[in-house]
Amino acid sequence: MGKGNIREYIMEMSHIASKLKALKLELSEDLLVHLVLISLPTQFGQFKVSYNCQKETWSLNELISHCVQEEERLKQDKTKSAHIASTSKYKGKGLKRKKDKEVAGTTPQRKQKKKSNESEGNGCFFCGFVGHVKKHCTNYHT
Repeated sequence: MGKGNIREYIMEMSHIASKLKALKLELSEDLLVHLVLISLPTQFGQFKVSYNCQKETWSLNELISHCVQEEERLKQDKTKSAHIASTSKYKGKGLKRKKDKEVAGTTPQRKQKKKSNESEGNGCFFCGFVGHVKKHCTNYHT
């Protein structure tokens, strides 16, 4: 479909159909509507489904007006989603992770587990003696 709007695209297809009519190859309006519908871009997928669920068929002018409305709706949805994406609550991953952990309640359990390992006698990771940890080791600081 390229750039431009949907109205221009449908009018161009109608113009091509009139050229074919001049060459004695006439397309019915229903066929032209069908050709326009199947050539619409993927963003119009929901629009195509809703048309196919209806019992009545549209004329070319009705199709143009409905397609223009759908195009406007798609443009509005795109700008709304852009605004939503730009107004993030968190500025970095760190804040979000910390908040998620506080909600889940995993942070206090980890601290308790770590303290219990230190008090059980695993000892210093630097000198290997039991009774202190590496950050309090006198051999490490010298």
